[in-house]
Amino acid sequence: MSACIVGWAHTPFGRLEGETVESLIVRVATDALVDAGIAPAEVDEIVLGHFNAGFSAQDFTASLVLQASPEFRFKRATRVENACATGSAAVHQALKAIASQSARIALVVGVEQMTATAAAEIGKNLLKASYVREESNIEGGFAGIFGRIAALYFQKYGDQSDALARIAAKNHRNGVGNPYAQMRRDLGYEFCRRESEKNPFVAGPLKRTDCSPVSDGAAALVLAAGETAQGMPKAIAFRSASHVQDFLPMARRDILRFEGCALAWQRALADAGTTLGDLSFVETHDCFTIAELIEYEAMGLVPEGRGATVINEGLTEMSGALPVNPSGGLKAKGHPIGATGVSMHVLSAMQLTGTAGDIQVKDARLAGIFNMGGAAVANYVSILERIR
Repeated sequence: MSACIVGWAHTPFGRLEGETVESLIVRVATDALVDAGIAPAEVDEIVLGHFNAGFSAQDFTASLVLQASPEFRFKRATRVENACATGSAAVHQALKAIASQSARIALVVGVEQMTATAAAEIGKNLLKASYVREESNIEGGFAGIFGRIAALYFQKYGDQSDALARIAAKNHRNGVGNPYAQMRRDLGYEFCRRESEKNPFVAGPLKRTDCSPVSDGAAALVLAAGETAQGMPKAIAFRSASHVQDFLPMARRDILRFEGCALAWQRALADAGTTLGDLSFVETHDCFTIAELIEYEAMGLVPEGRGATVINEGLTEMSGALPVNPSGGLKAKGHPIGATGVSMHVLSAMQLTGTAGDIQVKDARLAGIFNMGGAAVANYVSILERIR
């Protein structure tokens, strides 16, 4: 049996006054171990996902996890980073440690504190996840990059404003039931569709409701080798885990195709011996609504250019054939960069154990997760199923 998730923890996402990167790390590391019933001394490997890029003055953060317990002293601890896919990069690194048998139990933490940074600096920090040589002068920061992608998509396939508003409205509606979500308001389709003083255009055809918010937060997972997990109260197994890295410059790719995303899904589904139709739900990387729309196509729900039909027909609603982002996604839940991928795995594990509360997908058995770094540069897919 592959590695399993045996415990987890998650802070609320949003503007977390009085918290620091260190306090968030210590909080979720401690809570995840308690949830798993694992003592700190039993942990063999610690992996921290922390993007930073200027959000924190403390840039050497791996050992901050050791602040959670003196029993962590002298254990292996590494920080990993892969833009907005940093959290999943940490998860996959821990999987490799377990697969190589260098670790039996691994602790994974994802964290980011973004709201303490001045607004003018936030955009500059996020643009460090682009190809700076060619893309750093795009107006509007990373929203400008996805605004350009949206404009190109509209030019090729027609105005998709209705579909983007439906995606935003769906995810905000789902987020109402998520106690960890930063934005727990059902904004409705009409509000998301119309430009207004409260919903102005931000970049290209993207309005404020098309963009994920700036967030603080943390999440953590305890992973155990298969044999160890057999004796644990709960165990969520990785049927597969796929990572595909694409060229960084958008100029070297057809940016409307998200080819790395498509290949990551193809490999993960093949390795899991399953199909998209077998999945109970998907948590996907909706940093901007146009990203979720293109991801419908990349994961194989519809051909290229037909993403709007997915949301227009209700396929990805909670009541649809394949609910997408029952958590509210990055759009409503929030997007603390280093924590996002870990959060996706935590909330998927909750779904599979039937403990997701008001966002529970009925009879959830098989989960798909897609976490993306940059504009479809770092692409991670995990397929999860409950064992215990």
